[in-house]
Amino acid sequence: MRGIIFLAAAVIIGTGAEAQEIDWKKIDDALGRSAAVTGDVHRYGFPRTDLSVTLDGVAIKPALALGGWTAFKPVHGGAMMMGDLVLLETEITPVLTAAIENGLEITAIHNHVLRANPPTFYMHVSGHGDPVKLANALHTTLAASKTPMTVQSAAAPDVSLDTAELDRIVGVKGKPVGGVYQFGIPRRDPITQNKMSLDPAAPLGMATGVNFQPTGNGKAAVTGDFVLAPTEVNPVIRALRGNGIEVTALHSHMLDEQPRLFFMHFWANDDAVKLAKGVRAALDKMANAESVGRR
Repeated sequence: MRGIIFLAAAVIIGTGAEAQEIDWKKIDDALGRSAAVTGDVHRYGFPRTDLSVTLDGVAIKPALALGGWTAFKPVHGGAMMMGDLVLLETEITPVLTAAIENGLEITAIHNHVLRANPPTFYMHVSGHGDPVKLANALHTTLAASKTPMTVQSAAAPDVSLDTAELDRIVGVKGKPVGGVYQFGIPRRDPITQNKMSLDPAAPLGMATGVNFQPTGNGKAAVTGDFVLAPTEVNPVIRALRGNGIEVTALHSHMLDEQPRLFFMHFWANDDAVKLAKGVRAALDKMANAESVGRR
């Protein structure tokens, strides 16, 4: 899912030359996996494939709401790292302790959904400095949980939904990931942290995320998070509730972003097209990028 850990550091935007100075293979080796690269951001996935989580009778796929991640962005002085770790309740204190003992910072701990069995929580962490040291610190931190540290490859199941219609309604093109159809919807205005642009938005967790998991007969479970300015919070709540979508969490992910942002998580299991229209109604209450189609 999307949902994230961020550290504030007084840094300047890294140049292309600085980005080339990072030995990304050392980071890959430290984390035991390869990154998905978007622009100058390297994002690493840590899905909780070890967990069997159900919610209202739906077996949640990791790509729907159990997809922990971390992202590295080159900056002056090394790299900025931010991420979102998926944890069981019993893992929160050991992981938090390991994070702070290894020089990382905690910026949020919260739920995303309600009624999950077992309950899952999300810890946002961040750091700034030598990227290899950050990667090793993150590896040690994750080792305090049962997060799989080896990559498990498996054939991705088909997404049995009318994805073309979902694209048309939501207004951007989604992509299938691990049997889930995912959308990333950027905001219109830039987001900064300590005068550093958090761009590209999606791999850094700054884009609204909407995930559809098929549940049969044209239905889908939908969840994710809206990235909202303060004035958008209640209009989006009303739009979601007016379309039968449950609001399950409202919180911050960072400590000092500009503009101030709130992250709203949601859940429903219903006709996929109906849910897409409800998501679209909420998106229409937000200042999204002009490339996001309006209905």
